[in-house]
Amino acid sequence: MKTRIENDSLGEYPVPEAAWYGIQTARAVDNFPISGRGPDRDFIIAHARIKIAAARVNAQAGWLAEPLAQEIVRAAQAIADGDYHKEFVVDRFQAGAGTSHNMNTNEVIANLANVALGGVRGHYQPVHPNDHVNMGQSTNDTIPTAIRLAALAKLSRLVAAVHDMARAFSVLGERERATVKSGRTHLQDAVPTTLGREFSAYAWTLHRSARRIQDTAIDLGDIGLGGSAVGTGLNTAPHYAKRVCAELQALTGETLRPAAHMAAQMQSLADMEHVSGAIRGLTLELIRIANDLRLLASGPRTGFAEIVLPAVQPGSSIMPGKVNPVMLEMLNQVCYQVLGQDAAIAAMTQAGQLELNVMMPALGSALFDMLDWLTNAVSAVTEKAITGITCDRARCQMYAHTSVGLATLLNRAIGYAAAARLAKESESTGRPIGALVCEQGLMDEAAFTDLVLQAAMGGES
Repeated sequence: MKTRIENDSLGEYPVPEAAWYGIQTARAVDNFPISGRGPDRDFIIAHARIKIAAARVNAQAGWLAEPLAQEIVRAAQAIADGDYHKEFVVDRFQAGAGTSHNMNTNEVIANLANVALGGVRGHYQPVHPNDHVNMGQSTNDTIPTAIRLAALAKLSRLVAAVHDMARAFSVLGERERATVKSGRTHLQDAVPTTLGREFSAYAWTLHRSARRIQDTAIDLGDIGLGGSAVGTGLNTAPHYAKRVCAELQALTGETLRPAAHMAAQMQSLADMEHVSGAIRGLTLELIRIANDLRLLASGPRTGFAEIVLPAVQPGSSIMPGKVNPVMLEMLNQVCYQVLGQDAAIAAMTQAGQLELNVMMPALGSALFDMLDWLTNAVSAVTEKAITGITCDRARCQMYAHTSVGLATLLNRAIGYAAAARLAKESESTGRPIGALVCEQGLMDEAAFTDLVLQAAMGGES
């Protein structure tokens, strides 16, 4: 590989000749061969937009010459539009706080601007990565702001995906509204319910989880951009924080505010942990719902088999004809990984010292993974599993009318003790509660069937 030699405060270092990045990025690439994962796409875009906003405000203040500002904005906008992302090469696990990524962005923009102005990449004239692209900024305020912006972009996608899944369950709930089945508590026979009620309950829970996640967006909008290194606004233009926030809001379409306490937004990453906590709550519900569906679909002969999941692939390399609930299994795998990322975020949130939490690169990566993985998994499960569910209504009916839990319906008529004796007789003889009720003259068959329906519908019939 052909290289060029650049200089920084540590001396000379080779940089790939064709690279748009520079010496500090090259050092970071060599220093951090850790995960093989480059920066997140939304994060790259968010950070580039910060550079656009900063250049515009610095030019308005007369601190940055207009021709330089124009080329910085043009280069950063190209990055925000999706160009040059291959030039962002620093591993996600890198220098604390994200200095390496900040310089990666600064160098790419500086080189693009200089070439546009007739210069040569690697010779930072007239645009310098630190003096011009990074003017009025610090890693300590740009990186956490970029994490917030990237999280906001991803958060809206996850919320939409969860609402889509909830709506799919609502459709099933309405379709199976009158499908009577046996309820189960403690995995034992319980009183009648309907399949529709189970599905509609999942829908309600998911809508609520999505709203809780959406609520975390409010605090993510409190940005510390303009605080500079430690929240004092050192080396920033007059009214910089307010003006750069307004520019950034126009660029992103998000509701943003300068943080009421800039130093606090560098010390604390609790807002990101709050997002993670809301995602954890959704994740726990998804695991529960996925496992319910796996139970309801278990079989086809020796399980519940009340619902049938779409067959998306053969289930076994040795058992012909076997079909497994692979989409739900995948969802659980993703959810367990998400819980691991949440635990890492909790640990990293408390790991800051004094004016800065240097865990930001890894914390941001964990949060991005949570949001992306769940969005993709939820969307895939909705499309390939939930919307295609069919129900075995006859099997649900059979379970409902052979359940010993039906004895509970007689509590008011014959009392708890007598109903318990009837349940034991049904269990020992294998005869349905309904048949015993008719034989003992407690109720005719039609009346008992209607009682089961009324109990299952809960007054909805």
